[in-house]
Amino acid sequence: MARVCIIGAGIIGLSCADACASRGHHVTVIDRGPERRDGCSFGNAGMVVPSHFTPLAAPGMVALGLKWMWNPESPFWIKPRLDWELARWGFHFWRAATLERVRHAAPLLRDLSLASRTAFRQLARDLEPGFGLTEHGLLMLCKTQRALDEEQETVERAHELGLAAELLDARQTSQLDPGVRMSIAGSVYFPEDCHLSPSRLMDALQGRISGLGGTWRWGEEVTRIESSASKISAIVTTQSRMEVDEVVVCGGSWSPGLASGLGIRLPLQPGKGYSLTLQNPRQLPNKCAIFHEARVAVTPMGSTLRIGGTMEIGGLDSQIDPRRVRGIIRSVPQYYPEFQESDFTDVRPWYGLRPCSPDGLPYLGRPRKYRNLVIATGHAMMGLSLGPITGQLVAELIDGSRPSIDLRLLSPDRYS
Repeated sequence: MARVCIIGAGIIGLSCADACASRGHHVTVIDRGPERRDGCSFGNAGMVVPSHFTPLAAPGMVALGLKWMWNPESPFWIKPRLDWELARWGFHFWRAATLERVRHAAPLLRDLSLASRTAFRQLARDLEPGFGLTEHGLLMLCKTQRALDEEQETVERAHELGLAAELLDARQTSQLDPGVRMSIAGSVYFPEDCHLSPSRLMDALQGRISGLGGTWRWGEEVTRIESSASKISAIVTTQSRMEVDEVVVCGGSWSPGLASGLGIRLPLQPGKGYSLTLQNPRQLPNKCAIFHEARVAVTPMGSTLRIGGTMEIGGLDSQIDPRRVRGIIRSVPQYYPEFQESDFTDVRPWYGLRPCSPDGLPYLGRPRKYRNLVIATGHAMMGLSLGPITGQLVAELIDGSRPSIDLRLLSPDRYS
Protein backbone atom coordinates (compact mmCIF):
# COMPACT_ATOMS: atom_id res chain seq x y z
CA MET A 1 0.00 0.00 0.00
CA ALA A 2 1.16 3.53 -0.79
CA ARG A 3 2.14 6.33 1.58
CA VAL A 4 -0.28 9.02 0.45
CA CYS A 5 0.14 12.65 1.48
CA ILE A 6 -3.00 14.78 1.18
CA ILE A 7 -2.28 18.53 1.20
CA GLY A 8 -5.41 20.31 2.40
CA ALA A 9 -8.13 19.28 4.87
CA GLY A 10 -11.20 20.82 3.26
CA ILE A 11 -14.05 18.70 1.93
CA ILE A 12 -11.99 17.66 -1.11
CA GLY A 13 -8.99 16.71 1.03
CA LEU A 14 -11.08 14.73 3.51
CA SER A 15 -12.97 12.99 0.70
CA CYS A 16 -9.67 11.98 -0.92
CA ALA A 17 -8.22 10.86 2.40
CA ASP A 18 -11.33 8.83 3.22
CA ALA A 19 -11.38 7.08 -0.16
CA CYS A 20 -7.64 6.30 -0.06
CA ALA A 21 -7.67 5.11 3.56
CA SER A 22 -10.70 2.92 2.82
CA ARG A 23 -8.62 1.18 0.14
CA GLY A 24 -5.85 0.42 2.62
CA HIS A 25 -3.40 3.20 1.82
CA HIS A 26 -1.41 4.91 4.58
CA VAL A 27 -2.80 8.43 4.58
CA THR A 28 -1.36 11.60 6.11
CA VAL A 29 -3.27 14.88 5.84
CA ILE A 30 -1.38 18.18 6.09
CA ASP A 31 -3.21 21.45 6.64
CA ARG A 32 -1.94 24.95 7.28
CA GLY A 33 -4.77 25.63 9.74
CA PRO A 34 -5.66 24.22 13.17
CA GLU A 35 -7.83 21.17 13.68
CA ARG A 36 -10.80 23.27 14.83
CA ARG A 37 -11.07 25.37 11.69
CA ASP A 38 -13.83 27.22 9.93
CA GLY A 39 -12.91 27.24 6.26
CA CYS A 40 -14.86 27.11 3.03
CA SER A 41 -16.10 23.56 3.67
CA PHE A 42 -17.96 24.37 6.90
CA GLY A 43 -20.20 27.41 6.37
CA ASN A 44 -21.46 26.75 2.86
CA ALA A 45 -25.06 26.07 1.82
CA GLY A 46 -24.66 22.29 2.09
CA MET A 47 -26.34 21.53 -1.23
CA VAL A 48 -25.80 18.47 -3.44
CA VAL A 49 -26.91 19.73 -6.83
CA PRO A 50 -27.19 17.63 -10.00
CA SER A 51 -29.23 20.63 -11.22
CA HIS A 52 -26.00 22.65 -11.49
CA PHE A 53 -24.90 21.24 -14.84
CA THR A 54 -24.01 24.67 -16.24
CA PRO A 55 -20.48 25.80 -15.28
CA LEU A 56 -19.82 29.27 -13.88
CA ALA A 57 -18.27 30.34 -17.20
CA ALA A 58 -21.49 30.36 -19.24
CA PRO A 59 -22.80 32.49 -22.12
CA GLY A 60 -23.96 35.87 -20.87
CA MET A 61 -21.97 35.74 -17.63
CA VAL A 62 -19.33 38.20 -18.82
CA ALA A 63 -21.95 40.83 -19.69
CA LEU A 64 -23.88 40.14 -16.49
CA GLY A 65 -20.71 40.35 -14.44
CA LEU A 66 -19.81 43.72 -15.97
CA LYS A 67 -23.30 44.99 -15.17
CA TRP A 68 -23.08 43.79 -11.56
CA MET A 69 -19.59 45.25 -11.14
CA TRP A 70 -21.06 48.69 -10.43
CA ASN A 71 -23.25 47.50 -7.58
CA PRO A 72 -21.30 46.57 -4.41
CA GLU A 73 -24.32 44.61 -3.14
CA SER A 74 -24.67 42.54 -6.34
CA PRO A 75 -24.23 38.74 -6.49
CA PHE A 76 -20.91 39.04 -8.38
CA TRP A 77 -18.10 41.51 -7.88
CA ILE A 78 -14.43 41.72 -8.86
CA LYS A 79 -12.28 43.84 -6.58
CA PRO A 80 -10.40 46.25 -8.89
CA ARG A 81 -6.64 45.73 -8.67
CA LEU A 82 -3.53 45.46 -10.83
CA ASP A 83 -2.96 41.70 -10.95
CA TRP A 84 -1.61 39.83 -13.96
CA GLU A 85 -2.96 36.48 -12.75
CA LEU A 86 -6.44 37.99 -12.39
CA ALA A 87 -6.24 39.43 -15.92
CA ARG A 88 -5.12 36.07 -17.28
CA TRP A 89 -7.92 34.30 -15.41
CA GLY A 90 -10.46 36.78 -16.78
CA PHE A 91 -9.24 36.21 -20.34
CA HIS A 92 -9.62 32.44 -19.99
CA PHE A 93 -13.07 32.92 -18.39
CA TRP A 94 -14.16 35.01 -21.39
CA ARG A 95 -12.90 32.36 -23.82
CA ALA A 96 -14.66 29.57 -21.91
CA ALA A 97 -18.05 31.30 -21.69
CA THR A 98 -19.43 29.84 -24.93
CA LEU A 99 -22.41 27.66 -25.68
CA GLU A 100 -20.19 24.97 -27.21
CA ARG A 101 -18.06 24.66 -24.06
CA VAL A 102 -21.11 24.55 -21.83
CA ARG A 103 -22.64 21.76 -23.93
CA HIS A 104 -19.44 19.74 -23.61
CA ALA A 105 -19.22 20.31 -19.86
CA ALA A 106 -22.86 19.66 -18.95
CA PRO A 107 -22.88 15.84 -19.37
CA LEU A 108 -19.67 15.59 -17.33
CA LEU A 109 -21.03 17.75 -14.50
CA ARG A 110 -24.22 15.69 -14.56
CA ASP A 111 -22.29 12.42 -14.27
CA LEU A 112 -20.07 13.73 -11.49
CA SER A 113 -23.02 15.08 -9.51
CA LEU A 114 -25.16 11.95 -9.81
CA ALA A 115 -22.24 9.73 -8.83
CA SER A 116 -21.53 11.97 -5.87
CA ARG A 117 -25.18 11.88 -4.76
CA THR A 118 -25.05 8.07 -4.82
CA ALA A 119 -21.88 8.18 -2.73
CA PHE A 120 -23.52 10.55 -0.23
CA ARG A 121 -26.33 8.04 0.25
CA GLN A 122 -23.77 5.34 1.07
CA LEU A 123 -21.90 7.69 3.41
CA ALA A 124 -25.16 8.47 5.22
CA ARG A 125 -25.59 4.74 5.87
CA ASP A 126 -21.98 4.22 6.93
CA LEU A 127 -21.26 7.29 9.06
CA GLU A 128 -23.06 7.35 12.39
CA PRO A 129 -24.93 9.40 13.50
CA GLY A 130 -25.09 10.83 9.99
CA PHE A 131 -24.85 14.37 8.69
CA GLY A 132 -28.44 15.38 8.01
CA LEU A 133 -28.71 14.21 4.39
CA THR A 134 -32.19 15.31 3.28
CA GLU A 135 -33.50 14.30 -0.15
CA HIS A 136 -36.34 16.78 -0.60
CA GLY A 137 -35.14 18.40 -3.82
CA LEU A 138 -34.37 22.05 -4.58
CA LEU A 139 -36.57 24.97 -5.62
CA MET A 140 -35.19 27.63 -7.98
CA LEU A 141 -37.41 30.54 -6.94
CA CYS A 142 -38.13 33.19 -9.57
CA LYS A 143 -39.34 36.59 -8.39
CA THR A 144 -40.41 37.75 -11.84
CA GLN A 145 -42.28 36.15 -14.72
CA ARG A 146 -39.41 37.05 -17.02
CA ALA A 147 -36.98 34.99 -14.95
CA LEU A 148 -39.45 32.09 -14.84
CA ASP A 149 -39.79 32.19 -18.63
CA GLU A 150 -36.00 32.13 -18.97
CA GLU A 151 -35.82 29.07 -16.73
CA GLN A 152 -37.94 27.14 -19.23
CA GLU A 153 -34.75 26.68 -21.24
CA THR A 154 -33.00 25.23 -18.16
CA VAL A 155 -35.83 22.74 -17.74
CA GLU A 156 -35.51 21.67 -21.38
CA ARG A 157 -31.73 21.25 -21.07
CA ALA A 158 -32.19 19.23 -17.88
CA HIS A 159 -34.61 16.91 -19.68
CA GLU A 160 -32.12 16.50 -22.55
CA LEU A 161 -29.56 15.35 -19.97
CA GLY A 162 -32.02 12.92 -18.39
CA LEU A 163 -32.46 15.01 -15.24
CA ALA A 164 -35.80 15.61 -13.57
CA ALA A 165 -37.02 19.22 -13.54
CA GLU A 166 -40.49 20.74 -13.36
CA LEU A 167 -41.70 24.30 -13.98
CA LEU A 168 -44.17 25.39 -11.28
CA ASP A 169 -46.33 28.45 -10.80
CA ALA A 170 -46.54 30.25 -7.44
CA ARG A 171 -49.47 28.17 -6.16
CA GLN A 172 -47.84 24.86 -7.06
CA THR A 173 -44.59 25.97 -5.43
CA SER A 174 -46.41 26.92 -2.23
CA GLN A 175 -48.12 23.53 -2.13
CA LEU A 176 -44.78 21.81 -2.48
CA ASP A 177 -43.23 23.72 0.44
CA PRO A 178 -46.03 25.06 2.69
CA GLY A 179 -43.68 25.75 5.61
CA VAL A 180 -42.70 29.16 4.28
CA ARG A 181 -44.70 31.95 2.63
CA MET A 182 -43.22 33.08 -0.69
CA SER A 183 -43.56 36.13 -2.92
CA ILE A 184 -42.65 34.72 -6.32
CA ALA A 185 -43.89 34.24 -9.86
CA GLY A 186 -43.00 30.56 -9.76
CA SER A 187 -40.10 28.14 -9.57
CA VAL A 188 -38.27 25.22 -11.08
CA TYR A 189 -38.31 22.10 -8.93
CA PHE A 190 -35.27 19.79 -9.13
CA PRO A 191 -36.30 16.65 -7.18
CA GLU A 192 -32.89 14.95 -7.50
CA ASP A 193 -31.06 17.65 -5.49
CA CYS A 194 -30.59 17.30 -1.73
CA HIS A 195 -28.90 19.02 1.21
CA LEU A 196 -26.96 18.26 4.38
CA SER A 197 -25.06 19.81 7.28
CA PRO A 198 -21.47 20.55 6.11
CA SER A 199 -19.92 20.72 9.59
CA ARG A 200 -21.47 17.39 10.61
CA LEU A 201 -20.19 15.80 7.40
CA MET A 202 -16.67 17.12 7.98
CA ASP A 203 -16.61 15.83 11.57
CA ALA A 204 -17.90 12.41 10.49
CA LEU A 205 -15.32 12.07 7.71
CA GLN A 206 -12.49 13.16 9.99
CA GLY A 207 -13.52 10.60 12.58
CA ARG A 208 -13.63 7.76 10.06
CA ILE A 209 -10.27 8.68 8.56
CA SER A 210 -8.72 8.56 12.05
CA GLY A 211 -10.37 5.20 12.65
CA LEU A 212 -8.83 3.88 9.43
CA GLY A 213 -5.35 4.84 10.62
CA GLY A 214 -5.05 8.23 8.98
CA THR A 215 -2.71 10.73 10.61
CA TRP A 216 -2.95 14.52 10.81
CA ARG A 217 -0.45 17.36 10.70
CA TRP A 218 -2.29 20.49 11.74
CA GLY A 219 -0.79 23.95 11.57
CA GLU A 220 1.93 22.87 9.15
CA GLU A 221 2.46 24.79 5.94
CA VAL A 222 4.22 23.13 3.01
CA THR A 223 7.42 25.02 2.29
CA ARG A 224 9.05 22.72 -0.26
CA ILE A 225 8.20 19.69 -2.36
CA GLU A 226 11.27 17.58 -3.17
CA SER A 227 11.36 15.77 -6.50
CA SER A 228 13.72 13.92 -8.78
CA ALA A 229 13.09 13.48 -12.49
CA SER A 230 9.31 12.93 -12.75
CA LYS A 231 8.67 11.75 -9.20
CA ILE A 232 7.99 13.58 -5.91
CA SER A 233 10.03 12.09 -3.09
CA ALA A 234 9.26 14.16 0.01
CA ILE A 235 7.12 16.95 1.45
CA VAL A 236 8.82 19.53 3.67
CA THR A 237 6.69 21.65 6.00
CA THR A 238 7.34 24.34 8.58
CA GLN A 239 7.78 21.56 11.15
CA SER A 240 8.75 18.30 9.47
CA ARG A 241 9.87 16.36 6.43
CA MET A 242 7.93 13.36 5.15
CA GLU A 243 8.86 10.84 2.46
CA VAL A 244 5.94 9.92 0.21
CA ASP A 245 4.83 7.54 -2.52
CA GLU A 246 1.86 9.63 -3.71
CA VAL A 247 0.86 13.27 -3.26
CA VAL A 248 -2.59 14.84 -3.68
CA VAL A 249 -2.73 18.64 -3.88
CA CYS A 250 -6.17 19.83 -2.79
CA GLY A 251 -5.37 23.07 -1.05
CA GLY A 252 -8.37 24.99 -2.36
CA SER A 253 -7.59 28.62 -3.08
CA TRP A 254 -3.97 28.10 -1.96
CA SER A 255 -3.35 25.34 -4.55
CA PRO A 256 -1.78 27.57 -7.26
CA GLY A 257 1.10 28.45 -4.94
CA LEU A 258 1.76 24.76 -4.25
CA ALA A 259 1.54 23.89 -7.93
CA SER A 260 3.80 26.72 -9.06
CA GLY A 261 6.59 25.33 -6.88
CA LEU A 262 6.37 22.21 -9.06
CA GLY A 263 6.39 24.16 -12.30
CA ILE A 264 2.65 23.66 -12.84
CA ARG A 265 0.42 26.63 -13.64
CA LEU A 266 -3.15 26.48 -12.32
CA PRO A 267 -5.13 29.62 -13.17
CA LEU A 268 -7.43 30.00 -10.19
CA GLN A 269 -9.04 32.85 -8.26
CA PRO A 270 -10.50 32.77 -4.74
CA GLY A 271 -14.22 33.52 -4.93
CA LYS A 272 -15.39 34.76 -1.54
CA GLY A 273 -18.85 33.72 -0.44
CA TYR A 274 -20.76 34.69 2.69
CA SER A 275 -23.42 32.99 4.77
CA LEU A 276 -25.57 33.77 7.79
CA THR A 277 -27.34 31.14 9.90
CA LEU A 278 -30.58 31.93 11.70
CA GLN A 279 -30.88 29.83 14.86
CA ASN A 280 -34.61 30.50 15.30
CA PRO A 281 -36.03 31.45 11.89
CA ARG A 282 -39.56 32.87 11.62
CA GLN A 283 -40.44 30.07 9.21
CA LEU A 284 -38.56 26.93 8.21
CA PRO A 285 -38.85 25.70 4.63
CA ASN A 286 -38.82 21.99 3.94
CA LYS A 287 -36.65 22.27 0.87
CA CYS A 288 -33.45 24.08 0.04
CA ALA A 289 -33.89 26.90 -2.45
CA ILE A 290 -32.05 29.39 -4.60
CA PHE A 291 -33.31 32.92 -5.18
CA HIS A 292 -32.81 33.09 -8.94
CA GLU A 293 -32.37 36.83 -9.48
CA ALA A 294 -30.45 37.42 -6.23
CA ARG A 295 -28.24 34.31 -6.57
CA VAL A 296 -28.78 33.54 -2.89
CA ALA A 297 -29.00 29.98 -1.50
CA VAL A 298 -31.24 29.01 1.43
CA THR A 299 -30.89 25.71 3.29
CA PRO A 300 -32.76 24.32 6.30
CA MET A 301 -30.30 22.52 8.59
CA GLY A 302 -32.18 20.89 11.42
CA SER A 303 -34.04 23.70 13.19
CA THR A 304 -31.75 26.41 11.73
CA LEU A 305 -31.79 28.20 8.39
CA ARG A 306 -28.63 29.06 6.47
CA ILE A 307 -28.65 31.82 3.86
CA GLY A 308 -25.60 32.37 1.68
CA GLY A 309 -24.40 33.86 -1.55
CA THR A 310 -22.20 36.27 -3.54
CA MET A 311 -19.11 35.63 -5.60
CA GLU A 312 -16.44 38.19 -4.73
CA ILE A 313 -13.19 37.86 -6.69
CA GLY A 314 -10.76 39.69 -4.44
CA GLY A 315 -7.71 37.51 -3.86
CA LEU A 316 -6.79 35.83 -0.58
CA ASP A 317 -8.59 38.48 1.40
CA SER A 318 -9.95 37.77 4.89
CA GLN A 319 -11.97 40.98 5.23
CA ILE A 320 -15.77 40.83 5.43
CA ASP A 321 -17.39 43.46 3.22
CA PRO A 322 -20.62 44.59 4.93
CA ARG A 323 -22.04 45.71 1.58
CA ARG A 324 -21.89 42.16 0.26
CA VAL A 325 -23.56 40.81 3.40
CA ARG A 326 -26.22 43.52 3.18
CA GLY A 327 -27.09 42.41 -0.34
CA ILE A 328 -27.80 38.89 0.90
CA ILE A 329 -29.90 40.09 3.84
CA ARG A 330 -31.99 42.44 1.69
CA SER A 331 -32.90 39.66 -0.71
CA VAL A 332 -34.56 37.43 1.90
CA PRO A 333 -37.78 39.44 2.55
CA GLN A 334 -38.18 39.89 -1.20
CA TYR A 335 -38.76 36.15 -1.62
CA TYR A 336 -39.82 35.17 1.94
CA PRO A 337 -41.95 38.17 3.02
CA GLU A 338 -42.47 36.94 6.59
CA PHE A 339 -38.76 37.60 7.23
CA GLN A 340 -37.34 41.00 8.11
CA GLU A 341 -33.85 42.45 7.73
CA SER A 342 -33.81 42.94 11.50
CA ASP A 343 -33.83 39.14 11.91
CA PHE A 344 -30.10 39.26 11.05
CA THR A 345 -29.11 42.03 13.45
CA ASP A 346 -27.03 39.88 15.81
CA VAL A 347 -26.08 37.15 13.31
CA ARG A 348 -22.37 36.92 12.69
CA PRO A 349 -21.55 36.52 8.98
CA TRP A 350 -19.26 33.71 7.86
CA TYR A 351 -17.08 33.77 4.77
CA GLY A 352 -15.18 31.20 2.74
CA LEU A 353 -12.80 31.38 -0.23
CA ARG A 354 -13.98 29.08 -3.00
CA PRO A 355 -11.31 28.07 -5.55
CA CYS A 356 -12.57 29.08 -9.01
CA SER A 357 -11.01 27.92 -12.25
CA PRO A 358 -11.56 30.09 -15.36
CA ASP A 359 -13.85 27.60 -17.13
CA GLY A 360 -15.88 26.64 -14.06
CA LEU A 361 -14.60 23.05 -14.04
CA PRO A 362 -12.35 21.55 -11.36
CA TYR A 363 -8.78 20.50 -11.92
CA LEU A 364 -8.71 16.74 -11.40
CA GLY A 365 -6.08 14.30 -12.61
CA ARG A 366 -2.38 13.62 -12.91
CA PRO A 367 -0.27 16.35 -14.53
CA ARG A 368 2.15 15.13 -17.18
CA LYS A 369 5.17 16.37 -15.25
CA TYR A 370 4.93 13.97 -12.26
CA ARG A 371 3.84 10.35 -12.23
CA ASN A 372 2.97 10.27 -8.51
CA LEU A 373 1.06 13.56 -8.19
CA VAL A 374 -2.70 14.17 -8.38
CA ILE A 375 -4.28 17.63 -8.50
CA ALA A 376 -7.80 17.97 -7.07
CA THR A 377 -8.93 21.56 -6.71
CA GLY A 378 -10.87 24.38 -8.40
CA HIS A 379 -14.38 23.10 -7.57
CA ALA A 380 -15.69 26.63 -6.87
CA MET A 381 -19.22 26.42 -5.42
CA MET A 382 -19.41 22.67 -6.15
CA GLY A 383 -16.79 21.50 -3.66
CA LEU A 384 -19.15 19.89 -1.18
CA SER A 385 -21.46 18.59 -3.90
CA LEU A 386 -18.61 16.87 -5.78
CA GLY A 387 -16.51 15.87 -2.76
CA PRO A 388 -17.24 12.12 -2.59
CA ILE A 389 -16.86 11.45 -6.33
CA THR A 390 -13.63 13.47 -6.38
CA GLY A 391 -12.28 11.29 -3.57
CA GLN A 392 -13.25 8.11 -5.42
CA LEU A 393 -11.61 9.24 -8.65
CA VAL A 394 -8.41 10.26 -6.85
CA ALA A 395 -8.26 6.85 -5.15
CA GLU A 396 -8.70 5.15 -8.53
CA LEU A 397 -5.80 7.15 -9.94
CA ILE A 398 -3.58 6.24 -7.00
CA ASP A 399 -4.52 2.57 -7.37
CA GLY A 400 -3.47 2.75 -11.01
CA SER A 401 -7.01 1.99 -12.18
CA ARG A 402 -8.75 3.59 -15.11
CA PRO A 403 -10.97 6.37 -13.71
CA SER A 404 -14.66 5.45 -13.70
CA ILE A 405 -15.46 8.86 -15.26
CA ASP A 406 -13.59 10.40 -18.21
CA LEU A 407 -11.38 13.18 -16.78
CA ARG A 408 -10.00 14.70 -19.96
CA LEU A 409 -11.99 17.94 -19.63
CA LEU A 410 -10.65 18.31 -16.07
CA SER A 411 -6.96 17.95 -16.91
CA PRO A 412 -4.71 20.07 -14.66
CA ASP A 413 -2.55 20.67 -17.76
CA ARG A 414 -5.30 22.34 -19.78
CA TYR A 415 -3.88 25.84 -19.26
CA SER A 416 -0.20 24.90 -19.22
